[in-house]
Amino acid sequence: MNRALRESFHREYLTFFEQAERTRRWNPFTDVPWDELADSAPDEQLAQCAETFCGVEMFLPDYLKAHLDTVDRNYGQAWFAANWGYEESKHSLVLREYLHRSGQRTEQQLFDYEETVLSRSWTRPYEDGRQMVVYGAIQELTTFVIYRKQRRLATERGARVLGEVYRLIGRDEMAHSRFYQRLLSLHLDADRDGTLRDLAHVLRTFRMPAEDVLPDYDARIAVMRTAGVDAGVFLREVVLPMLGALGLSRHDLPGPPERAAVDTVLRQRSATA
Repeated sequence: MNRALRESFHREYLTFFEQAERTRRWNPFTDVPWDELADSAPDEQLAQCAETFCGVEMFLPDYLKAHLDTVDRNYGQAWFAANWGYEESKHSLVLREYLHRSGQRTEQQLFDYEETVLSRSWTRPYEDGRQMVVYGAIQELTTFVIYRKQRRLATERGARVLGEVYRLIGRDEMAHSRFYQRLLSLHLDADRDGTLRDLAHVLRTFRMPAEDVLPDYDARIAVMRTAGVDAGVFLREVVLPMLGALGLSRHDLPGPPERAAVDTVLRQRSATA
């Protein structure tokens, strides 16, 4: 990566960090209305979803290693990875606190779950650093969409505290996705053809981390789909908006073979919703 691109990444990180410090920092112990838990009835579906997200967030050490192994000592990206790790650490912590404080999981159950989850490990799906930037943009935006839908479901069921937990987490996830999108815009300016090829490749092969690491994933995803999380959502609320934010459409993807392959994957995902 040339110096001009590294300097641009650094400036993007400074903007990201300043905005986070000014507007987005939150405390899982004081910014969640824990005293309102007494007004919420137990809801096993909501609890299972929260437990699933908590499990995904537990792989933070693996995710952070993937970040740092692909940034090639780039200051802006490396410092973002450190900040990202701090913010993500609060996500698993606050979900675990919710499950315990709401009385829907005992401390022993949470430790048992942690032991089961962390008996596995997650490895990064792409070796190339730019492809991991694409992956990060997609993964973070997908996670934001999931949390937004779970927040709506929790609120409808009277679980206001859980809804607030999802609001705080989702705000972080959107900020992370936007940072990755800004890096992708810089990559497009520096090497449009190569970045478009990477974008097409990751879109064609993308998988959420939970698919590879969580026990009983199929059963858990079936529960989560009741909140409107499915393949069609991935196309409408993740892929197309992200391309739009980058000033792109699917017609900009390299092809026609590559573009046709991506279109086929997107159609299949929509059909299986």
